[in-house]
Amino acid sequence: MTTRPKPALTARDIHKAYGRHQVLRGVDLTVEPGQLVAVVGENGSGKSTLLKSIAGTLHVDKGEVTLSGALGYCPQDPVLNANLTVDQHLRYFAAAHRLTSLDRADELVDLLGYAKYRETAAGDLSGGTRQKLNLTLALLHDPDVLLLDEPYQGFDWETYLRFWDLVDQLHERDKAVVVITHLVFEQERFDVLADLVDGRLTPRDLEVKEHTHAGA
Repeated sequence: MTTRPKPALTARDIHKAYGRHQVLRGVDLTVEPGQLVAVVGENGSGKSTLLKSIAGTLHVDKGEVTLSGALGYCPQDPVLNANLTVDQHLRYFAAAHRLTSLDRADELVDLLGYAKYRETAAGDLSGGTRQKLNLTLALLHDPDVLLLDEPYQGFDWETYLRFWDLVDQLHERDKAVVVITHLVFEQERFDVLADLVDGRLTPRDLEVKEHTHAGA
């Protein structure tokens, strides 16, 4: 008998209000290893609030989140030090994660195509390049669960395609990826699409994809 893998991410009955404004009203979300999930909603629907709640950067009023493995979080607005160069960010984040090399950083910088800016201060980067660095830092420690909040905003078309190449690699390596967006142009890329409306998350009916787990 095949043992079903443990969910990579489970969020149960998540509630969050700002004053009298109830943003999340009992959100449930389960993501399996190797699943690519899109959470879709209009601006102001609570998508970023949900992701912050799952990432643990925002205190929730009710509910619980369970993770299996390491978490990577790429917020919508890059949290960077304007005075530090790209390389300095990479070295500091590598040290924070106790990484012994920058091999993964080098791979990501090359894949996303911004190696020529490694000695440039973050404050002098374009919005798109700052977002590339933001994504690189979230992936630096090779997390098992990756949360992406509007990850490709500011990307040109070539970088957009490179981003999906990167996501495909993560997918093949059984990483769980949750993408927050207000628009979904390529629905066929996702295993699960869920709409966040009125504070609740409702999965759409999609054709089931075949995905073989690396450990199966």
